[in-house]
Amino acid sequence: MPKAIWNGAVIAESDDTVIVEGNHYFPADSINVDYFVESETHTTCPWKGEASYKSIQVEGEINEDAAWFYPEPKDAAAHIKGHFAFWKGVVVE
Repeated sequence: MPKAIWNGAVIAESDDTVIVEGNHYFPADSINVDYFVESETHTTCPWKGEASYKSIQVEGEINEDAAWFYPEPKDAAAHIKGHFAFWKGVVVE
């Protein structure tokens, strides 16, 4: 089962991830919300739409904008609505 791990903590775990462009997108109900912190960051993907970000906080350390998701993706990416992907040192195994 895929797990997203940062700073020794499992921040998401699911056997129902969606892989897009090499990234595992985890369903929202599979993330451990205790580790997620709001962020004001947004970026735009030409085919997926506007991404929103969350930072991850584990044991007092913060990984800024290490998780992203598409609250209202374009039609081509509708299958990842409500899913989170990770970068910036978050390991998916």
